[in-house]
Amino acid sequence: MGEQGPTGQIEHLEPLIFTIRGHRVILDAELARLYGVTTRRLNEGFRRNRDRFPDDFAFQLTDAEFAAVKIRSATRDLQQDDLQGDISNRSQIATGSQKHRDPRFRPWVFSEHGALMAANVLRSKRAVQMSVFVIRAFVRLREELAGNSAVLKRLAEIDRTLLQHDVALRDLYRKLLPLLQPPPDLPKRRIGFHTSGD
Repeated sequence: MGEQGPTGQIEHLEPLIFTIRGHRVILDAELARLYGVTTRRLNEGFRRNRDRFPDDFAFQLTDAEFAAVKIRSATRDLQQDDLQGDISNRSQIATGSQKHRDPRFRPWVFSEHGALMAANVLRSKRAVQMSVFVIRAFVRLREELAGNSAVLKRLAEIDRTLLQHDVALRDLYRKLLPLLQPPPDLPKRRIGFHTSGD
């Protein structure tokens, strides 16, 4: 589901959110773009107010995490291009986010609370407005995950019930199997008069 931001543009924010180290996070470059500032300005504000950002609000990616995020971003961008049908009309999400980042500097990522704190630190009108949409995207993902958890729990219950029924049916089959076998051949009576010695 997309959100219509202050600019009137509909933006799908959920694809920008990743799960890393058990936290749902958004890249600094994506957050800066949404808040209408440069990544540099966002990170400067973040560094000046580092005490407001505990480790569960913001953390820097490792090289391996950054590589995984780049692969996922590239896959997402290709899927968006396929849906749009025109590669020449790529969005800024695809082309502007990480393209000009110095490879020596790994990005920072911000959790839901970190994204809200970053908006407060930036103190720009657009950052405050967009933070509402970013937080709603995090909430939608959390609700979706909770819905998926409920479905998985129900499927596990059904599976458990089916296993119990399977055991009961197997037991019933074993009991019925002798009844389903053809009757044993009885010795045939001979026709005619027979003496006891015959």
